Amino acid sequence: MHEIVISPEVLEVVAARSPTRAILDSFDPHRTAHVVVDLQHGFMAPGAAVEVEFAREIVDAVNDVSRALRAAGGVNVFLRMNLGTAAYGTWRSFLDHSGDEAVGDQVRATFTPGNEGFELWGGLDVATEDLIVDKTRFGAFVPGASDLHELLQARGVDTLIISGTLTNVCCESTARDAMQMDYRVVFLADATATRSDAMHNATLNNMAMIFADVIWTKELLKAFV
Repeated sequence: MHEIVISPEVLEVVAARSPTRAILDSFDPHRTAHVVVDLQHGFMAPGAAVEVEFAREIVDAVNDVSRALRAAGGVNVFLRMNLGTAAYGTWRSFLDHSGDEAVGDQVRATFTPGNEGFELWGGLDVATEDLIVDKTRFGAFVPGASDLHELLQARGVDTLIISGTLTNVCCESTARDAMQMDYRVVFLADATATRSDAMHNATLNNMAMIFADVIWTKELLKAFV
């Protein structure tokens, strides 16, 4: 698991906030969505195109949250990165900086529907009532990237719980935009994962400063009791 470190400076800022700003103090499961970001074979499997070893270690925590929220009347949303669309070809800023062309082609193939890499990780607890939403950008709320916002609004959701991978890419991008679209965001410190502790902690510190309440899974689960 990641060795999680929140800087004293950030903790001081968080502690100085009014207690009424804490999301869990006014937590309503019925208006909450657990957004599980990109826990697909292409990120999870040993030797996968974009393997994130730490991501395999967060599955139990993700499942615990999914089961608790489902039982409490909330909604689980499983995001999938989909690079097999025409939208990928319009993403020049990413394509031009993605490195080796052959590697880029492999990554695109991995996250194209029909390839095992595109599918959700087999160890996830996914129920028939859960939502599976494909996205074509790192952040699910980028205009045209997915219909996540519309699906959430139709269900009266105002609070998001973010888990998944990569902490500093798709999780962070989705969380930042969600907060700016007026969702209340909980970012799970021990149910998100990336390729190094340094990358993980950089995002957690950024999230805690302004974009989200950064909490641990056990702390969140107490809200369901």
